[in-house]
Amino acid sequence: MTEHRPHLLKNRHDYLPAAGHDAFLPGYDLLTRVLGMNPAYRELVAQAGLSGGQRIVEIGCGTGNLTIRAKKACPGADIVGTDPDPRALQRAQRKAKGMNGISFTRAYAQELPFDDGGFDLALSSMMLHHLDEATKTAAARELFRVLRPGGRLHVVDVRGDALARLFEDAGFECAVVGSGRIRLAGRLTYLRAIRPV
Repeated sequence: MTEHRPHLLKNRHDYLPAAGHDAFLPGYDLLTRVLGMNPAYRELVAQAGLSGGQRIVEIGCGTGNLTIRAKKACPGADIVGTDPDPRALQRAQRKAKGMNGISFTRAYAQELPFDDGGFDLALSSMMLHHLDEATKTAAARELFRVLRPGGRLHVVDVRGDALARLFEDAGFECAVVGSGRIRLAGRLTYLRAIRPV
């Protein structure tokens, strides 16, 4: 594995805070429940087929809802949640207190501070559609880089067809594996992308 260059995080908000604005963060978890995201998290974790001993990374983890659900579903996995929002990560760390094998790292999806091929599986929930096209492209390439050959990426998001093309362009073999709906955001698409061996 090659060591990836360290990244520098800026102090200004060059990311979308988990709740859209720092002031709304305390209500973020309630909002995700009201929107109906818990069934979407459950479905994504089921599709991912987690197993003990896997190293898993989530990009854009926010307050850790999906990261914690994945850890509870598979206690033997080593899971890292990443997000550029330090306030959201503090909340995630509080929620995961006492859970072994789960950690949170401040990082941008387009510049992950991890070794090449260091993860077996990656997760993403409802964050990629917030990124501009150049950042999405860079994030897809980073996910390809940090996954081992044969590693899988599981995504739930809106605008699934465009995301499928994005991951194929980054080198993944990509398939739509499900769909659903949530309040306000509408149709969800579940994708599975595999880094070829």
